[in-house]
Amino acid sequence: MLCEVVYAEVTPAFESRAELDKVLADLGARLDPIGTEAAWLAGQTFKQYRADGGPREHLIPDFLIAAHAKLQADRLAAKDRGYLRRYFSDLAVLRP
Repeated sequence: MLCEVVYAEVTPAFESRAELDKVLADLGARLDPIGTEAAWLAGQTFKQYRADGGPREHLIPDFLIAAHAKLQADRLAAKDRGYLRRYFSDLAVLRP
């Protein structure tokens, strides 16, 4: 399961949409749009991150992906640099 932000992020690696969609289908991945609950969580968590002095290294899309994974999927594949452990501590993170 992946959200539209992840879909957009992997798009440049493919020559065509059909090629990307085939790879995702072969992997058993499907698009699952970000719901309003995940969007709210992302925005509120980002607000706290910035209030805590978090640098602009991470932007709203990073938090949208993490919130989507937390609420609508069961894990996230990511190279965590600390913000996931701190702000999404109960999210299962797979290291690619």
